[in-house]
Amino acid sequence: MPAITGKQYINRIDHLKADVWIDGKPVSGNISEHPAFKGIIKSQAGLYDLQHDKDLKNVLTYLSPTTNKWVGMSYLQPKTKEDLVARREMVQQWARKNNGLMGRSPDYMNTVLMALASSVHLLQDQKNCFPDNLQSFYEYARENDISMTHTFIEPQVNRTQLYVERSDEPIAAKIVGKNEDGIIIKGARLLATQGGITDELLVIAAGGKAEEGNSFAFSIPCNTKGLRFIGRESFVGGDSNFNYPLSSKYEEIDSIVVFDDVLVPWERVFYYDNLFISTNFMKSSSFLPFTLHQVASRQIVKTEFILGIVQSIIETINIEEYQHVQEKATEIIIALETMKALVIKSEVEAKVDKGGWMQPDSTTLQIAMNVFPRIYPRFSEIIQLLGASGLMSIPTESAFQSPIRNELNHYLQSWEDIGKDRVKLFRLAWDLTMSAFGTRQTLYERFFFGDPVRLASQLYFSYDTEEYVQRVKDILEQ
Repeated sequence: MPAITGKQYINRIDHLKADVWIDGKPVSGNISEHPAFKGIIKSQAGLYDLQHDKDLKNVLTYLSPTTNKWVGMSYLQPKTKEDLVARREMVQQWARKNNGLMGRSPDYMNTVLMALASSVHLLQDQKNCFPDNLQSFYEYARENDISMTHTFIEPQVNRTQLYVERSDEPIAAKIVGKNEDGIIIKGARLLATQGGITDELLVIAAGGKAEEGNSFAFSIPCNTKGLRFIGRESFVGGDSNFNYPLSSKYEEIDSIVVFDDVLVPWERVFYYDNLFISTNFMKSSSFLPFTLHQVASRQIVKTEFILGIVQSIIETINIEEYQHVQEKATEIIIALETMKALVIKSEVEAKVDKGGWMQPDSTTLQIAMNVFPRIYPRFSEIIQLLGASGLMSIPTESAFQSPIRNELNHYLQSWEDIGKDRVKLFRLAWDLTMSAFGTRQTLYERFFFGDPVRLASQLYFSYDTEEYVQRVKDILEQ
């Protein structure tokens, strides 16, 4: 099956019947009809449908190298700089459908898997490593347009560097057994965004652990026996597009993943019981540059959307003449153009890696990932500062359908809009910056690739300053 449609995606997820819990209750019936999931599933389905728009076919799909069928462009392993540009255009075409608010849109995980498959050479001839399994799963996902979520994080029991779990019952998921059929996993992991509404779960253990049982990578179907997704509280405020214009469509619930003696078949194991690979594969592979390229491309579209909201507020309440307003809008313009420049620079300076694939410049993209987590919270602050009390004077849709609607339209009007139209805009701004959905967006962008301080340290130690230090030495020696 080549690139799928939205209907095919929904049918597959409903048919899976994954073990999903929310608010202490299991999801029964079709998950696509559950209030917490129906909005995001519908939005995700809309992305798959775009693949069949005749005007976007060459943007969102390409001919498979093995079947010659049209498959998702997000699976493309780039051989040229033009391929990187094509990947960016695909990411941003999908992102415009949701204004960059779906951090786990399918192209993200497809990119993750593509990046890992592009580095299978690192697993060759290594103990307990199965590069052919990884390559086969990549091709299976590409040819069947498989949707995926992932979990890379352990529960926050003890964050000290030397912590070793002593619990008799595993807390963090680990290998507790092996047999002729596969490895057995028990314990929990975080933070599977869209958990339970994808075909597959990709699991990669964090490196640096002292025990072999903590090192593994695999993928399994989300309805595997013993696998459970426990979702956090839903941030969907309701179905109304007026009241909740964003959360009603784009709320990607984050899940705790529990493994209760889950059997992972050997053909789905990519590596296990190899501390060196577990610690170094993700750092040495193409994972970082390719996924950073996808994320930064999406974040550009999200920044464009935020700039659009800010300018709409400025025009609606006629505050453009104030210099502090101009300065705040300019902050977002500068951020937008900076992110664009960094992504394009990463493509211009791309080089062929050891696997033979065209890899965007990693250092440039690391800089983008150090910039965005710091500027995104400022975006929310700017919207709050400009919107001020207008972000609290936001009656609901029902109020504008009630006998007092004329009063609301009169007293809440802007200089060019009736009250209902002004409130509709301000509810959009509120949902992005002040609702539970909006504040989760801020937290999400803060920590997308981990602690910003750690990201800064990684950039510091990986950035080559030798040439610049030598210039100083040359001056001092004259």
